[in-house]
Amino acid sequence: MTVHPVHPVFCTIVPPHLLDRLARSGEAAVAGPARRTLERDAAQRTRRRLTTVAGTPAAPSGRRGPSDRPHRTISDAGHREHLPGREVRSEGEDPVRDATVNRAYAGLGATFELFLKAYSRNSVDGSGLPLDATVHYGEDYGNAFWDGERMVFGDGDGEIFLDFTIPVDVIGHELTHGVTQYAANLEYFGQSGALNESMSDVFGSLIKQYALGQTAAEADWLIGAGLLAPRVSGVALRSMKAPGTAYDDDVLGKDPQPATMDDYVRTGSDNGGVHINSGIPNRAFHLAATSLGGHAWERAGQIWYDVLTGGELASDADFADFARLTVAAARERYGTGEEHEALKKAWEEVGVETAERKAGDPSGT
Repeated sequence: MTVHPVHPVFCTIVPPHLLDRLARSGEAAVAGPARRTLERDAAQRTRRRLTTVAGTPAAPSGRRGPSDRPHRTISDAGHREHLPGREVRSEGEDPVRDATVNRAYAGLGATFELFLKAYSRNSVDGSGLPLDATVHYGEDYGNAFWDGERMVFGDGDGEIFLDFTIPVDVIGHELTHGVTQYAANLEYFGQSGALNESMSDVFGSLIKQYALGQTAAEADWLIGAGLLAPRVSGVALRSMKAPGTAYDDDVLGKDPQPATMDDYVRTGSDNGGVHINSGIPNRAFHLAATSLGGHAWERAGQIWYDVLTGGELASDADFADFARLTVAAARERYGTGEEHEALKKAWEEVGVETAERKAGDPSGT
């Protein structure tokens, strides 16, 4: 079993390549907020690298240990950039007048519940880690992020992005980066980084489906539905069912995600395309989940969770490594029945090899 050191990375729901396009827009109301968001994100990445070198700070004393209930704290940055901000709601307190605060509180709870009820995982780290979040971060901040310690939400610019607490799958997506951080610490570059992003999309979608009681057939398989402003020609940030179709807008551009390895994007931006090529494993999960039917968090989700937390997933794993592990996990948990076959067919359809790597073929695809 591989032991993974915890080296948290700074992960955002909106990729830098998309914000860079917005920053180059001729519209001041769009370009200004995008530029400021990019600057804040760059500063946070620098802070995260320094924290990683110095060592992740220990959790404050006096916090609750593991239990079957979350321990949530929501703070308000007051449109400034100082974290954590002023505490405005803590665990067990009644809803407040601010709907953003209440949505963040509910989203943290929905994430905690899915991991506990479906996978017996107690919070992000498996040991009851308190769930902290800050809302109203910055002026017109167009992103949400997990910084290794807390969730942070912007209010959006109102032109392209709305309040980032609106889609519960965005909250679940970012918190799942924390699960990956503790369970497998997938390197945030290239295919391992795309797997990191895909894990967050998969479990973010499952959190929404679990909260709504949806089957795989009933789910929309969209990431960030409700986040785009009315003027945008698009439905979400990403589509797991049909990567590359989430938006096609004059300002935002066209969704660049590929659906198969035939269209794999090789790029130096976005940490080697981590938010772009994640469409390939995303679609593999959707294909497997819909083939199996029922609730996607049960069989398909269980297989993904087994691989993420099983200790065999290397931090630099590529798509083929992950695919082989999911097929093996399906066989180990369910035998060689429909689950095993569904996994093999799903990966085959997106062009990822699940057999043993052939001699002389370093790609494994």
